[in-house]
Amino acid sequence: MTQSDRLLASTPERYTIFAQVLHWVIALLLCLQFILAWTMPDIGRGTVPERLINLHLSFGLLIIVVMALRLLWRVTHAVPAPPAGVPAWQAKSASLAHAALYVLLFVVPLLGWINASYRGWTVEFFGLFPLPALVAARGPANTGAILGPWSGDVHIWLSYALLTAIGLHVLGALYHRFILRDDVLGRMVPGA
Repeated sequence: MTQSDRLLASTPERYTIFAQVLHWVIALLLCLQFILAWTMPDIGRGTVPERLINLHLSFGLLIIVVMALRLLWRVTHAVPAPPAGVPAWQAKSASLAHAALYVLLFVVPLLGWINASYRGWTVEFFGLFPLPALVAARGPANTGAILGPWSGDVHIWLSYALLTAIGLHVLGALYHRFILRDDVLGRMVPGA
């Protein structure tokens, strides 16, 4: 198999190199996001976005972009089948966990963007260009806005759900590596 074939085609044993790179880029971006979230100032009614908040918003937007690429790649390229002998309930659990991760990796950043828009903040992509507001800013004209008032709280709650899903994903990979001793983890590690 040529290097070009490995980049573009999955095998029954491995994900494509491109899928592996997207997976690990998302993992890195999520680490950066959670570090920023825990170190940036608390956001209250009158908070003005500063450097860490703007970086958090920008990395959230980057996650949406990379996840869109990943989803497009996933629907256009086959994924390796579960290893022989994996019980159906484990395969189904893995599918549900992946689906939850995909949904949360779009919904959580979108809710952050909605909340920033509702607060009247200009969301810029790493200071390069502004993005449109997803909802109108709060004020007398839209006090009944549906998405804005609760988007920040739900963003935080779903962030914890995302952390839980990530933890289960990691535990599943480690279970396959150290308990079952199969190559599930190796299928997503470049060069393994």
